[in-house]
Amino acid sequence: MDWLQQLINGISLGSIYALIALGYTMVYGIIKLINFAHGDVFMLGAFIGFFAITRWEMGFIPALITAMILCAIIGVIIERVAYKRLRTATRIAALTTAIGVSFLIEYTMIFFRGATPEAYPQVLPKTTINILGANINSQTILILVVTITLMILLQFIVHKTKIGKAMRAVSHDADAAKLMGINVDNTISATFAIGSSLAGAAGVIFGSYYTRIDPLMGVLPGLKAFIAAVLGGIGSIPGAMVGGFILGIIETIVSAIGFSLWRDAAAFVILILILILRPAGLFGKNIREKV
Repeated sequence: MDWLQQLINGISLGSIYALIALGYTMVYGIIKLINFAHGDVFMLGAFIGFFAITRWEMGFIPALITAMILCAIIGVIIERVAYKRLRTATRIAALTTAIGVSFLIEYTMIFFRGATPEAYPQVLPKTTINILGANINSQTILILVVTITLMILLQFIVHKTKIGKAMRAVSHDADAAKLMGINVDNTISATFAIGSSLAGAAGVIFGSYYTRIDPLMGVLPGLKAFIAAVLGGIGSIPGAMVGGFILGIIETIVSAIGFSLWRDAAAFVILILILILRPAGLFGKNIREKV
């Protein structure tokens, strides 16, 4: 097995998981909601990118930006319509609603266009570069550059901008943030917008890389991104990134050593192990609650 080649393939796959996991972890960090509809926003991003490329004749980057903007709007609509009224409800009510929203998006998509898979158009150049015996195509390099750029941009927004400071304040204590004059509703909406835009970007990247999309494509990658967020410590942005990359690398290695049928199972084994051995995740903190 060529370890360098598999490492590069794993990082490419992990970068997609990491982009989706960031949305899970940001929403959980702010309102303690596991938004299971997030994987379907990823699917919508892939289809928006597909239509932008095939119908509106856009290139990869304009299609990526279009998908991010429209997914941000969709994320805000989902939050305002489905979740806003449930902020004081029990967690099980919010979780059930999230699952319902997920099914609603999937089957609305199937109703309007059918369940037939779609072949993603080839928009990225395919030239191969050999580095230390590993063949890396230009598609992989561009995807990694885009992913890392988006992650750096997210870090800048969270740590250096006014809305990022508001997000951190609401995450720490929403009531105290409100007393300090922070608009909690707008901050939560901004969190959904940013997380959904990253999921939209991941959808376009996934479609360009794997060249096949369908209305149920968000289910498995969405679950795996959730596992990546739990692995890194749900609520932790660096944890979601690291968790995504670790999960992608492990899946690729499992396939490379001849256990490709166990590839999906490996992700769920990791989830079980992390919940048993370190429930707070790699970057999470154990917090004891007083009763």
